[in-house]
Amino acid sequence: MLAHTDQLLEHWRGRLVETAVEATADERAVKGRTRPGHAHTAPWHWALALGGCGAVVAAALAAGPASGTPVPVHHTPQALPASAAPDPAKAQLPLDCGPFPVKTVLSLSADLGGGRPATVVAAHCAAENGTPPDAVYLLGPGPVVLATLLSERENLTVSRLNLDSAGVITAHAQGYSSPDVPRFRPDISLDLTWTRKGGGWDRSQTAAPLSST
Repeated sequence: MLAHTDQLLEHWRGRLVETAVEATADERAVKGRTRPGHAHTAPWHWALALGGCGAVVAAALAAGPASGTPVPVHHTPQALPASAAPDPAKAQLPLDCGPFPVKTVLSLSADLGGGRPATVVAAHCAAENGTPPDAVYLLGPGPVVLATLLSERENLTVSRLNLDSAGVITAHAQGYSSPDVPRFRPDISLDLTWTRKGGGWDRSQTAAPLSST
């Protein structure tokens, strides 16, 4: 019984050696050809190839079921709860208010399309008299000021902040053409738009009808 088993083992060892020799000879023959040809591949070579194909297929399915290429993650601009975005009250806004505190007028919490929460905030110095102008800032996690969208030096008061589905920030603002214009009757009305451009924001504006205050 043991002798018979040993004979079978020797037989299979011989077959494996023959197969390997045949595969090596075929590989040499393929290398010597000047035109494409088909080589006989040993069964265990097929097993290795199938294992490799399985890994490639698994990677392709993980990357993308249709093309096999990595599928980029697109974040659609959308509003977020205030609790999920940078808190303007904790940010150091670059307003020089002297002895007066900084007051947040409006804020907009959103994912602007980059997959990170942001807050657009309009704020001004809480002066005791007059109509202090607003500044508009873009805040990132931290919170830190990522961009100044509107400077207080432009002497505008912001009354509305919005975000559209394309990630464009819009606002409505009113102001004064000169110091002689009564503070209760602004004579400038603008619709402001900020569009992402490269690593910054491109601003445009159009005249808008004056609203009564």
